[in-house]
Amino acid sequence: MSYSPILIAHKEGHSLISNRSVPTDIVLPHIHYRNLNEAIAWLSKAFGFVEHYRYGNPVSGAQMRAGKAWIMVRQARGEEATPKEIGFGTQSLTVFIEDIAPHFQRAKSAGAAIVEDLHETEYGELQYGAEDLDGHHWLFSRHARDVSPEQWGATMNHSAAGASLTG
Repeated sequence: MSYSPILIAHKEGHSLISNRSVPTDIVLPHIHYRNLNEAIAWLSKAFGFVEHYRYGNPVSGAQMRAGKAWIMVRQARGEEATPKEIGFGTQSLTVFIEDIAPHFQRAKSAGAAIVEDLHETEYGELQYGAEDLDGHHWLFSRHARDVSPEQWGATMNHSAAGASLTG
């Protein structure tokens, strides 16, 4: 099979290519679940993720997306434990959703454990928090207003003043 990579950027003499299997310019979390097939169905129903592909026989992993957010999900192996099994989480995943209010209602209706009701934060986000079937913590958020970090009490690192949040 012949494959012609698509050039998406050129920086310092190096070319970045588009890879249809792995999105670029974002964080791609890998999350493990006790029952992968159940998790794929649950994430679709509760949080609106769409399956892009799955792999393995039996299925051992899948890639999913919600808007511009992409995740990899995989079957937990051996002694690996989920947050629900160990009794606490170790991270929180934030996904930006434009239609946040209907998304919140969808998650509630599907039985997601809502741990933070939909509200506007002091730093300008309209967001809610939920736990999935294996105890992973998720924040779903939409920009409600533009607020500078200083307005809500954060201290800016001035050495990063020229850095862009968008790349």
